[in-house]
Amino acid sequence: MVGRMPLHADAIVVLGCRVFPSGRPAAPGARRAARAAEAYRAGVAPWVIASGGRRWGAQVEARVLAAELRRAGVPAHAILQDLWSLTTHENAIFSAALLRRVGARRAAIVTCSWHMARALQNFHDVGIDACGLPASRVGEPVVARAWQRGHEVISMWLDARAMRRRRILSESAAWLLDTARQGEA
Repeated sequence: MVGRMPLHADAIVVLGCRVFPSGRPAAPGARRAARAAEAYRAGVAPWVIASGGRRWGAQVEARVLAAELRRAGVPAHAILQDLWSLTTHENAIFSAALLRRVGARRAAIVTCSWHMARALQNFHDVGIDACGLPASRVGEPVVARAWQRGHEVISMWLDARAMRRRRILSESAAWLLDTARQGEA
């Protein structure tokens, strides 16, 4: 469900965003952390996963988001961190592993509204029942919204190409293994 708070999820996942060299999150990241903390305080879920690796120099997105979450009142024991992901698809893969570790099946995904469709698709692709909690700026300029939508269209196309390439490689590897096994018999 996009927009309203879901009644309950097993965990909240905050997707990473640019971090400045000073260690401050860019405005979208700060909004995402604030939205996740709001959902946590509202009792949406007992866990919050801060997701994002070292993409912007020395700073790890998840650590910066976790600090923002703690400042907003989320206790440290309720925060898990995915320190490795560099893309939305990797956010889904690594967060799914953390979700499974705590027995979570349903996740509320916190990101910008323009990024939500692709984020939810990536989480569904890795077997997570995901709903959206957008953290978007109200009154965003039309030019910015148009650029963001274009970015997402291109990213979705690239994701689809990468998934197709992975599937082809996986099928080729399986065929090679089967052929090798048949040759051994």
